[in-house]
Amino acid sequence: MDLNRLPNDKKLQLCRWYFKVGCILLPFVWAVNAVWFFKEAFIKPPFEEQKQIKKYVLMSAGGAAVWACSLAAWVSVFQTRRVTWGAIGDSLSFIVPLGQA
Repeated sequence: MDLNRLPNDKKLQLCRWYFKVGCILLPFVWAVNAVWFFKEAFIKPPFEEQKQIKKYVLMSAGGAAVWACSLAAWVSVFQTRRVTWGAIGDSLSFIVPLGQA
């Protein structure tokens, strides 16, 4: 879809909809929203809906960044401590590796 063909009120509506969908624990949609509407929010000449689009773009980028940091922290903790957690660590694993490193 080409955003240049949409009127500004429809851009705001679409940006808001992507943000709300991302709130249903879909951080990839937040990342797409932040990238897709970045140009509309920060580079294009000012228009009436731009301030609201900018707000949704910043919240989407922040939410995606928090999710990415949280996921990276969980993966690093799980990978380094799975063996010491014993049976709980094994039950959380999709593939249980044999032995210890």
